Amino acid sequence: MKKRFSLLLKDIHTCTRCEAELPLGPRPVVQLHPKATILIAAQAPGKKVHETGIPFNDPSGDRLREWLGIHRDTFYDAQQIAILPMVFCYPGTGKSGDLPPRSECAETWRAELLARLPNIQLTLVIGQYAQAYHLSDSTYKTVTETVKAWEEFWPEQLPLPHPSPRNNIWLKRNPWFAINVLPALKKRIQGILRSNSLIRQSQ
Repeated sequence: MKKRFSLLLKDIHTCTRCEAELPLGPRPVVQLHPKATILIAAQAPGKKVHETGIPFNDPSGDRLREWLGIHRDTFYDAQQIAILPMVFCYPGTGKSGDLPPRSECAETWRAELLARLPNIQLTLVIGQYAQAYHLSDSTYKTVTETVKAWEEFWPEQLPLPHPSPRNNIWLKRNPWFAINVLPALKKRIQGILRSNSLIRQSQ
């Protein structure tokens, strides 16, 4: 028998499996609801997100919301947008930025959680680790090559670079992303949200 969604989320928020390996201790950060129609498959919470417990509550989130063309109130509506990083807790920092996601989180939770999101119409797959998991049969050698091939995954999935300020140079070197990808993304997001609004009004 399947565990109730609320109990599953409670288990996630109290998970301590990687406690000994986490520099700031466990604080799982996810945003999930079975009614969500847009899934953000990200990498890992940053330090600021760990401190606040709010996903993408940082400059990366500001840029991501700009890419999507939505405000914070819509972004944080769990019945519309699910946020499921590859790991739920801040992994710590290495020489060149945050450490890679640990494997235990996806192995323990990811498949079951994805199965509990039956209404997803668009999955935004952010960064190399999420792309390796969600697009495993069709990723390219680099994130740039995968994002350039975005139309191969469209309209159900969209590979994206990480919206971190660390990627400012990447964005300058790849102007086609803002010219070709972002307008299509914003149009798709608005279409899904508009449909959600009509459904809510009819209920």
